[in-house]
Amino acid sequence: MTERQPDLLRGLAPADIAAVVALGARIALSEGATLFRLGSEASSLYLVERGRVTLTLPMQLAGREQDVLVEERLPGQMLGWSALIPPHRFTLNATAPLATELIALPRQKLLDHFAEHPQVGYTVLTNLAGIIGHRLQVLQAMWLREMQRVIELRCA
Repeated sequence: MTERQPDLLRGLAPADIAAVVALGARIALSEGATLFRLGSEASSLYLVERGRVTLTLPMQLAGREQDVLVEERLPGQMLGWSALIPPHRFTLNATAPLATELIALPRQKLLDHFAEHPQVGYTVLTNLAGIIGHRLQVLQAMWLREMQRVIELRCA
């Protein structure tokens, strides 16, 4: 795993981090490859080891579908938290703009590990709540900018 402690695993002892990471499988994405699409089943979450993943929201703009950038995930960061949050469907598209390596952590293996190690589960899910909260702030800021633009256009 990266030298930086992964955001999802922050606050865990090195042995606990190693145990969680060992639950996963390393996967490689080539430049431009899609990891997942909005609405697809979320059975794993991912830790970025090397490279970068862009998270985008597909929208109809000017009569055609475009992917609007929501955020990027870098080494040490996680994505795909929908795997742990019902209804277990991804809420964005995830694409690798360059060659990227990730660790895929299957939902059921994580949940089984958390049942056996409740303090690890508590720490990971507390970290996950912070990651979800950050996403909410990003989307709220995007929505507020758009609302401001619409109101300014109406008032002009």
